[in-house]
Amino acid sequence: MSAHTQPTPSSAKKVRVHHLAAAKQRGEKITMLTAYDAVTATLLDAAGVDMFLVGDSIGNVMHGHTTTLPVTVDDMIPPARAVARATQRALVVVDLPFGSYEAGPEQALATGVRMMKETGVQAVKLEGGVRVAPQIRALSDAGIPVVGHLGFTPQSEHALGGHRVQGRGDEAAEALADDALAVQEAGAVAVVLEMVPVDVAERITEILRIPTIGIGAGARCDGQVLVWTDMAGMTEWAPRFAKRYAELGRALTAAATEYVEDVKKGTFPDADHSFLE
Repeated sequence: MSAHTQPTPSSAKKVRVHHLAAAKQRGEKITMLTAYDAVTATLLDAAGVDMFLVGDSIGNVMHGHTTTLPVTVDDMIPPARAVARATQRALVVVDLPFGSYEAGPEQALATGVRMMKETGVQAVKLEGGVRVAPQIRALSDAGIPVVGHLGFTPQSEHALGGHRVQGRGDEAAEALADDALAVQEAGAVAVVLEMVPVDVAERITEILRIPTIGIGAGARCDGQVLVWTDMAGMTEWAPRFAKRYAELGRALTAAATEYVEDVKKGTFPDADHSFLE
């Protein structure tokens, strides 16, 4: 299909939960990026991204926190609402932030219901395996699609000893596989695998019926997710696993520098950007 005949978001088919399983069966890779606002979501949706994650990574990326832990449900609702409103094709998933589901199924369900009612997203995501299976089951039984998250789980950063690859060694790999199966059997529709060795991620992908979405987990997962600011080169530093497809940060700085110079010199606004009699 040529660029001129590529479907626009308004004409393209909306991605639904059942399309994820179908993509896995066909061997078709699933694409996912984070999004935190309507402008970015509109642009990325037009690019054909399959899934958006309104991640609690907003704490690091947009709010200036060093971890995701300070992020609250109230922090997540406005960006999730904005992304959902701006998105026509992609399936929108929102993170349940730390402290909003760990107490048990009742708390998880209350948080999930609020997210679905107040944002318009199509799914929620939470971190953990066997320990959160009851929460996933409660959400799924209530009709709320759930995406799991295993491997390096940022909300458990301190317990894990920092940003460390997870699932190394036979015992750790087996535990990770058990977690993945528990997440699946509890009703999750997909699972993110973050910072996991390639062979471990491949094995988990093979044993699961639901899609795996990798981030720092190699190319053998059913799909890939990146933080959009890492993908687009908005900052000088990005994780090793994040390929920079542009240098938008430098381009934005250059544009702002030119704007400042024009205003200082008095060359902006000119006649073309002013209202004349």
